[in-house]
Amino acid sequence: MSAEPERDPGVDQSAVSDEGLLDAHEKALGRQHHDDGARYRLLPIGLLFILSGLILFAGTYLNRYTGHYSGLIFNENAKPSIGTAVKVDPLAVGRAQFKAVCITCHQESGMGIPGIYPPLAASEWANGSADRVIRIVLYGLKGPVHVEGKEFSATAMPVFGQVPGTAYNWSDEKIAAVLSFVRQEWGNKAPAITAEQVSAVRQAVGARKEMTEAELLEVK
Repeated sequence: MSAEPERDPGVDQSAVSDEGLLDAHEKALGRQHHDDGARYRLLPIGLLFILSGLILFAGTYLNRYTGHYSGLIFNENAKPSIGTAVKVDPLAVGRAQFKAVCITCHQESGMGIPGIYPPLAASEWANGSADRVIRIVLYGLKGPVHVEGKEFSATAMPVFGQVPGTAYNWSDEKIAAVLSFVRQEWGNKAPAITAEQVSAVRQAVGARKEMTEAELLEVK
């Protein structure tokens, strides 16, 4: 004989009908918050967008700043290095300085303006004494000056040395660079000038006003 199913002692089985069971199920379902109107919660969707944005940002960052995962960059076994010094071309620096300032008077061709600003191309001043041309740039030039027998009567050449109260305060390196450019441009073939030469003239002469042609001709 098969055993009779156990009865729940807390429920009066004889009093339970099919309608009662359905009623109980309906009430139980009614207590659950079903989303019958397709009203989705925004929090999960917002989190999804935030995480997607973070993933996109991380991928972009890695692609830009990881150096393509080069072994030279990501090598924990590599010995420390202080790097290599970047070589600067003095003539390139001089050309940039000339185009920024000097070109206004002496022109890109180096021919100056007749009767006003003297030429630098084939000039005996540009190709002559290094000490003399350094003084011209360091301390400026006032009064007329003669180049290849022609007079140029510009009011004055500005002072480019580091002199208090002047418009330009170029370092010894910049002055050497622009002079080297001038002495090797437009067919000029004079030797380059170093920052040490400029510094030596500055220390020997000290602070002073603009120089004249006569004073410069005394410099050998």
